Amino acid sequence: MWYLKLRMWLLMAVLFAIIYAVIAMISAYLGITNFYFYLVLSFAIMFVQYMVGPKMVEWSMGVHYIKEGEYPELRETIRSLAEAAKIPMPRIGISEIALPNAFAFGRSQKDGRVCVTRGIVNLLSNDEMRAVLGHELSHIKNRDVLTITLLSVIPMILYRIAWQFLFFGGRRDRNSNQSAALVGLAAFIFYFVTNLLVLYASRIREYFADKGSVDLGNDPANLASALYKLVYGSARMPKEELKAVEGLKAFFVNDPSRAMSEFNDLKALDLDKSGTISTQELDALRDKTIKLNFGDKLMEVFSTHPNMLKRIKRLSEWSHV
Repeated sequence: MWYLKLRMWLLMAVLFAIIYAVIAMISAYLGITNFYFYLVLSFAIMFVQYMVGPKMVEWSMGVHYIKEGEYPELRETIRSLAEAAKIPMPRIGISEIALPNAFAFGRSQKDGRVCVTRGIVNLLSNDEMRAVLGHELSHIKNRDVLTITLLSVIPMILYRIAWQFLFFGGRRDRNSNQSAALVGLAAFIFYFVTNLLVLYASRIREYFADKGSVDLGNDPANLASALYKLVYGSARMPKEELKAVEGLKAFFVNDPSRAMSEFNDLKALDLDKSGTISTQELDALRDKTIKLNFGDKLMEVFSTHPNMLKRIKRLSEWSHV
């Protein structure tokens, strides 16, 4: 886990340095040259995201938290997983969307929240649901929920800055317009780079959350089966509903926008066509080599989640360990 944390903190440092550089360029363009102004403004942006991030997720996903006595089986599963993970009991939420999935968010381990969508409630078996919830609690245990929340706002800010300076900057004279265009172009380049870095960070944390679920006692085959079912469930959703959650897909267990192609890949692993991936089917994958074509590799670079075949392959390596 230290390797994950090291990568995350390095990415945090790089992304913070980039947004600091952009703010410095904008401030220089506006005639502000005070070093402390840049520093305070950069921290202020991060602090605002830290404070409002969870509320934005709740609002976007239509989350309401369950009360005492509601969903007793779900509560007990999360309680036992939290004890095994040695973290405080998270708040449990239900998201009023049909897309089958689960997600975790919050500012810290003490502020952890684990949510399931309406679409997942009757889709998975008890063991599969436990494996998915173990994955989500591992995000909280690894403290990567706050990190990805903070990181994800940086490309969004840079995109807005680029748009503003490219299309609405300057207006006073020719030199001013040229300076504004240069700031906007630099912000757009930084937006593209930071977006790739955030996507990379998101993919790293998914592997570690999968391993965390296994470490909490869940059979890798149950998590593999759950991913298979979630991919199938997402592939059946109308495109309009998938687009509605596009901006928050980094929080999900899998990437809903890639569901159709992933389902076509995963159904080849379901040798007995049972709709699940058994331990035997997972074992059969362990000794095989996964070869991705250029298109698959490129698609992974621009995705919030690892390639699903690579991810299931990794689960097969953890089977019986």
